[in-house]
Amino acid sequence: MVKVFSKIGLSIVAVSVLFVASYAASKKAVSEESIGLRKVDIYSEDSVNPSMTKYGTSSPGSGYKIKRAFQDAPPMIPHDTEGMLPITVNDNQCIVCHMPDAAKEMGMKATAIPKSHFTDFRPQPKLTGEGEDEVFEKTTDDMKNEVAIQSKDVLVNARFNCSACHAPQSEGQLVENNFKAKYTDKNGAKKSSWSGSKFTDGLDTLKD
Repeated sequence: MVKVFSKIGLSIVAVSVLFVASYAASKKAVSEESIGLRKVDIYSEDSVNPSMTKYGTSSPGSGYKIKRAFQDAPPMIPHDTEGMLPITVNDNQCIVCHMPDAAKEMGMKATAIPKSHFTDFRPQPKLTGEGEDEVFEKTTDDMKNEVAIQSKDVLVNARFNCSACHAPQSEGQLVENNFKAKYTDKNGAKKSSWSGSKFTDGLDTLKD
């Protein structure tokens, strides 16, 4: 009896699949040229030459800055990065020019690293006790959605790898983009709103 019902169930599923397939086939078919990013049928992908990605070659301080993609989006790198990447723990050439004091001395030709990059948003757990009695303790309560925010005098480790968020500008038109940003700040296309205490608005867990 169980086998009979199982076969009936499978038959119903098969009929449903065929019905859906037939219904979809009766509608306007999706063209193969619209499936991939290269706008050709999927069988011709190997013969297509993709658009070239042209990164900027201008020297630091002389590059053209494009608008941010959206409010508070990480700005793109407007100059050549040859020899500057990858960033390592012992070699970060970005901070040579972009640290606030250095950028100020350069007449702000370099975008100064914002205060948000000198703010630690990560809770700091600690170990108490010794040896086998050592205990891991959290400094915040996850159930209360607490956030431990601490201002630092140095660049926090989470922000050290600049290329994790900032990418070089490219002139390559790889895909069509119809997105139009609506900036919440008047100068949001060029400047971050994460300054002063604005980026901690609504958070009452700021700890000294």
